[in-house]
Amino acid sequence: MLRFGSYTIPLTRIYFPGPLAAAGEVILPPTQSHHLINVLRLKAGARVTLFNGDRAEYAAVISRVAKSSVFLKVEAACAVERESPLDLTLVQGISRGVRMDYTVQKSVELGVARIQPVLTQRGTVRLDAGSALQKIAHWQAVAIAACEQSGRNRVPGVAPVCTFAAWLEHWRARHGDALGLLLDAEAPRRLTQLPRPGQGVVLLAGPEGGLTPDEQRAGERHGLVPVRLGSRVLRTETAAVAALAAMQALWGDF
Repeated sequence: MLRFGSYTIPLTRIYFPGPLAAAGEVILPPTQSHHLINVLRLKAGARVTLFNGDRAEYAAVISRVAKSSVFLKVEAACAVERESPLDLTLVQGISRGVRMDYTVQKSVELGVARIQPVLTQRGTVRLDAGSALQKIAHWQAVAIAACEQSGRNRVPGVAPVCTFAAWLEHWRARHGDALGLLLDAEAPRRLTQLPRPGQGVVLLAGPEGGLTPDEQRAGERHGLVPVRLGSRVLRTETAAVAALAAMQALWGDF
């Protein structure tokens, strides 16, 4: 339990996809209602914390439990800032199944502000338009769950899937003077050899098998700086997470 003023904020955190206000009442969507009723086994009178991405937390109490719906009374709002001072964007070559889920989950826990999945030449995942939309919805749900667990009140957005080439063409226009980094196990420089970024960081990590030499050269031509993490080759689901943790230690709030 966390204490804010006269209110005790429980550690059970639930994302609510809509407006929240003190003294209001909300009905949880079916997915969240199912989680509270059937997984957490909460009853009327139990206290939870709600958040909707507006950077605040809302103390709430379950007022009524129906067959498949949970009604909550919002009692108090508290502005809580848990975001990293380092603005981080992860551009991740799409990997298979639980590997991509792991990358999304852990990058959100580590404070990434946004995630851009990209299709690369060596990537083994191929998506049509419908499958891409389903994947984005799934990864966004993973990101929300990671926020519930980690205490973040801002939900990082997972951008629509695009090709590596399409992203690369416009990345500078979208991210301004951010430092662009490209993970490369054979790069001459390490993170510790780079100056502190002034305008955030954009990190590009490849899929299983990494980026092709052509993709790496294209990234460098478009202003991405190759960096390596130690002397060992890391798996795709390890590389981005390790790099984000190292950057938070060097330049963020670790």
